[in-house]
Amino acid sequence: MLISKQNRKLIYESLFKEGVLVAKKDFNAAKHSDIAVSNLEVIKAMQSLTSRGYVKTQFSWQYYYYTLTNEGIDYLRSFLHLPAEIVPATFKKTARPIGVRPGRPDGERREGAYRAPRGDREGYRRRDDAGKKEGAAGDFRPEFRGGFGRGRAE
Repeated sequence: MLISKQNRKLIYESLFKEGVLVAKKDFNAAKHSDIAVSNLEVIKAMQSLTSRGYVKTQFSWQYYYYTLTNEGIDYLRSFLHLPAEIVPATFKKTARPIGVRPGRPDGERREGAYRAPRGDREGYRRRDDAGKKEGAAGDFRPEFRGGFGRGRAE
């Protein structure tokens, strides 16, 4: 499929910027959801890069998921005339302070959170029911009346 150089450049710039690209499997869509290019052109451009080994394709639930490979990064750098310092967003590491874990500071628990005691099963029972007798009421007398499945035997 012939794709204009301007549209191909838009597709490649978007792919290089994020490192990934998603396209719905809708060949008749007038425009891609993120790029101002026909959805068919995006799919076919990515198909071309996949066949050359520059992009890895995953298809799930009527969506194509494209991920750049290392060779694809080199190819797009040369195509878009970018320096080696510029990398896709998926290759950038987020700066986090060392020693700080995400979540609650100092191991605090949420208010009202229940933490089951470990070990004995008695720990799982409620404290306010300690004096009550467990099991069915005294007048409960189960009996078997025969039959198969849901109805009476005939």
